[in-house]
Amino acid sequence: MVDTDPKHTPLKEVLMRFAPAAAALSLVFAVQASVGYGADRDPAPRAAMLITEGRAALDAGEPQKAIDAFEAALAVDPGYTPIYLDLAKTARIEGLQGKAISYYREVLDRNPNDFAAIAGEGEAMVEKGAVEKARTNLSQLESLCGSNCAETQALAATISQGPQPRVLTAEAVLPDAQVTQSN
Repeated sequence: MVDTDPKHTPLKEVLMRFAPAAAALSLVFAVQASVGYGADRDPAPRAAMLITEGRAALDAGEPQKAIDAFEAALAVDPGYTPIYLDLAKTARIEGLQGKAISYYREVLDRNPNDFAAIAGEGEAMVEKGAVEKARTNLSQLESLCGSNCAETQALAATISQGPQPRVLTAEAVLPDAQVTQSN
């Protein structure tokens, strides 16, 4: 005899109905766990070597070489969040504050309470002239780690100095070209 009562659903049908939702939910938890794990671990060995190489290049005054090393490290270990902080710092040195802000935001997407990223983003905003937006970062830092926190003090000092005037190089200022007709 076959059971046709709609209130009595066989176990197999229930499992088939909820299996996709359960699989999707487990995937969400797995991704969250891997994102959270990225900041609290050592980088892959090859990425660690590239990060060291990038930091040495930065210390030697070779920011482009540093960027190349950091980007290679990121390709090797995209889950290692601190690489983005190194890239952001290097971008700021190169005068690419917008790019630096995007790197800081990647860190903040992974960990919204990363003090270094909040402070760095605020400092990059001051360098771009967005002092009021930087004050928002300062307020956030003060509420998270207090006014004695190193990151809070660094951002407060940068805000008090304000945006620095941009220095133009001779290459940046080109004379107007004039065309003359020869006889």
